[in-house]
Amino acid sequence: MAVIISQIKTSVTAEREEITAAALKKAGLVPASVLRCEVRKTSLDARDNSRISLVSSVWAELGDEAREKRLCEKKSFCAYASEEKSLPAKISAGRKKRVVIAGFGPAGIFAALTLAEHGFEPIVAERGGDVDERICAVRKFQSGDGLDEETNVQFGEGGAGTFSDGKLTTRINDPLCRYVLEKFAEHGAPDEILYKAKPHIGTDKLRGVLKNLREKIISLGGQVRFHAALTDFSAENGQIKSVTLNGSEEIPCDALILAIGHSARDTFETIFSKNIFIEPKPFSVGARIEHSQEAVNRSLYGKQWDNPKLPQGEYQLSYRTGGRAVYTFCMCPGGTVVPAASERETVVTNGMSEFARDGKNANSALVVSVSPDDFGKSPLDGVKFARSIEKKAYCLALAGGKYFAPAATVGSFLSGGGSLKGASVSPTYALGVTECNFNELFPEYVTDMMRVGLQNFSRKMKCFGDSGAVLTAPETRTSSPVRITRGESMESVSLKGLYPCGEGAGYAGGIMSAAVDGVRCALKIIEA
Repeated sequence: MAVIISQIKTSVTAEREEITAAALKKAGLVPASVLRCEVRKTSLDARDNSRISLVSSVWAELGDEAREKRLCEKKSFCAYASEEKSLPAKISAGRKKRVVIAGFGPAGIFAALTLAEHGFEPIVAERGGDVDERICAVRKFQSGDGLDEETNVQFGEGGAGTFSDGKLTTRINDPLCRYVLEKFAEHGAPDEILYKAKPHIGTDKLRGVLKNLREKIISLGGQVRFHAALTDFSAENGQIKSVTLNGSEEIPCDALILAIGHSARDTFETIFSKNIFIEPKPFSVGARIEHSQEAVNRSLYGKQWDNPKLPQGEYQLSYRTGGRAVYTFCMCPGGTVVPAASERETVVTNGMSEFARDGKNANSALVVSVSPDDFGKSPLDGVKFARSIEKKAYCLALAGGKYFAPAATVGSFLSGGGSLKGASVSPTYALGVTECNFNELFPEYVTDMMRVGLQNFSRKMKCFGDSGAVLTAPETRTSSPVRITRGESMESVSLKGLYPCGEGAGYAGGIMSAAVDGVRCALKIIEA
């Protein structure tokens, strides 16, 4: 048991020791009377850029439950709290189920880790290559040497998040988030992820963390198999019986965790063909917008934009009207726009940052929500809709070269054109960009809403009023276009022992929520 002391305001230069000292002083506590004290969350308050400060919450354990409760009754900024939910005790007896996990992104990794920590020996089947293979494959593609459809930005060890900002923010309020953060830190992520309100690992550091997590799973008895695509599965009496990998290898199993990611379109088709209940779900499409990082920092921090104690500026903006939303997503400070296709003759964009976030440009997705009312209500209509945009983008930009991306300045886009004349930043998309009128790429309701969003956001952040900022399209892999429906047991409503999991199954959105979902699926199997 402990006390959470919140709303601790300090200067942006304050170290953790200064923050905990300020918290104890505010609560009227003598340091010697506190058993444990640590910063649990710290965020930057830049709403008034003339008075930027850190705002923190501190966990203080007094060792006296009655005393802790009295303090919380007296101080409005103190809240009584218990430790985060722990995992079940390690299973040491009884039959352990044979578990296969399809996919080794965040959901698959944390499902495998949780099972392995509790005495199971899961088999992970990942269609793509390991991290080192992925880096080579992605570099080859970005240099114009052809696309590997199995090992790329979407598929392989770590999932799509491997080539991202390694962002660990989430909207879910699950006590297992702390467990996930601690496991990341234990396996090489920076300790700051444990207390920063907007933690990130960066694509460069995340790669080493993934290798360490893989080695931990293997050391505990798990298997991690690369270039092992789930191509079929069988059932008997309404219960999963086996899986087939690469079209020929059959593996008996009692449980199959589907942690396949949002881009496993062929697997969605297989699931649909097996009469597993699957339904279309809303997602979002749009483009990547690039500003200079300096412009973002100036917009957020004003005269203090170049203060070395301030982090690279980041933002999250949204606007809704007429039942439709436009918003920024997956903002990458000091990052690049990366080619992220997983199918030949398609163009897909994504954003990526290294831990230092020290690139010249900042980028984020600028996307518009779409739903089955827009693209059709059959289970795979969302997949077809996104693919059609990606194929059209490839054709529209082909005049520039293979896998070039359509692009335009914000000013040109707002006026209904498709020019890059007057661009204030150099596009970072590695394969090159071609001028394009986005009216030829997206449905009118998407481009209209993107324009509404740009105009609205320019009133919130000055950099969004820059007509020379560059839009590079399309961004279509914001989340899964399907949901593989499951019940309270987290099993498919159609088949016992089949556990749809993570972002690809429609139950998560980002590294943290996918990882937590993987833990929760594993716990259901352990407890069954």
